Amino acid sequence: MENNDKQKSLQCSLTVKLPAIACQLLADTSGLPKERIKHAMAKGAVWLTRSGNKERRLRKAKFKLKPGDHLQLFYNPDILAQTPPQPFCLEEHEHYSVWFKPPWLLSQGTRYGDHCSLLRLAEKSNTDIDFKLIHRLDREASGLMLLAHNRNAAMLLSKLFQENKIEKRYFAEVDGNPQIPQEGLQLTTPLDDKPAKTEILTAHHGNSTGTTLLDIRLHSGRLHQIRRHLADWGHSVLGDPKYGNKEQKTLSSLHLCAWKVSFLCPFTQKKRSYQVPVELMPSFLSKLKGRKKFIRQ
Repeated sequence: MENNDKQKSLQCSLTVKLPAIACQLLADTSGLPKERIKHAMAKGAVWLTRSGNKERRLRKAKFKLKPGDHLQLFYNPDILAQTPPQPFCLEEHEHYSVWFKPPWLLSQGTRYGDHCSLLRLAEKSNTDIDFKLIHRLDREASGLMLLAHNRNAAMLLSKLFQENKIEKRYFAEVDGNPQIPQEGLQLTTPLDDKPAKTEILTAHHGNSTGTTLLDIRLHSGRLHQIRRHLADWGHSVLGDPKYGNKEQKTLSSLHLCAWKVSFLCPFTQKKRSYQVPVELMPSFLSKLKGRKKFIRQ
C-alpha cells in the first residue's frame, strides 16, 4: 500500500487469499471507512483482475472475491469530489452517436476514476447501449466525438480513423498573426518519431489584437498533435497549459474546438457531416456565429 499525503492519494494493491467481499476487504486493507470505499468504487477507482479475464473497473461493493483475484484501489479525494461538465448528444443512430464534449471533460477515465469522462456519462445516460470509445479529444479542448454502440461499430469506425477517411476539422485561436497562403499551409514535423500532418486551411482575425483564428484539418492523430505543431511553429494555442507561453497559460480555457466531422457511413454508405451547433460554440468562436463565409467546406 502506498500513501501520498502531498496529493492526498492512496494506492492499494492486493491479491486475494481467502473468499471475501470487495468493499470490506479494501476497507480493512486501506484503513479507509467503507462508505469512502463504496464511493470510490461507484466512481471507477477500483480495478479487478481475475484469472482468464481482462482487467476491469469493479463498482459493486458486495462483489464476492475469489482466491487469486487481484484488486487495486486508486484513491484521491480531490478527484472523486470533482463534478463533471455535462456533454450533449447531438444525434443517436443505431450503431453510433455524436456527442459534444465540453472543455475539462475527459474522453475516458483514468486509474483514479471515470465519473468525469464522456464515456462514463454516456453509459449512465443509456444503460442499454455498450458504448465504445474510438477516438479521443484533449481534456482541455471542446468539440465533437463519435461513440460506437457495439464492438463491430467500434471496429469499422476505428478503421476509418486509422485510414484517415474521417475528416476532422478544428478551430484554434493562436498567439500572433501568421500569414496563411490562399492554398493553405501544412505542418508536417514528425511527432514521437511518427509522421504527422496538420493542415491549416484559413486564418481570420482573433478576438483580440495579436491573435488569429485558424481553421484546421487534422490528417493524423498523434498525442496533442495540433497543440504541438502550432507551438513548434511559433503560434501556440491560447490557454494551452502545456505548450503555451507563460501569459497564455493563465487563461481559463484552451481555445481549441473540434467543430466538424465528416465521413462515409460504413453502415448506410451515405455521407455524414456533423458540426457543433451555434449555441454550443465556445466563447472564443463568437465572431463566427452567423458568418458562414469564414468556413471553408
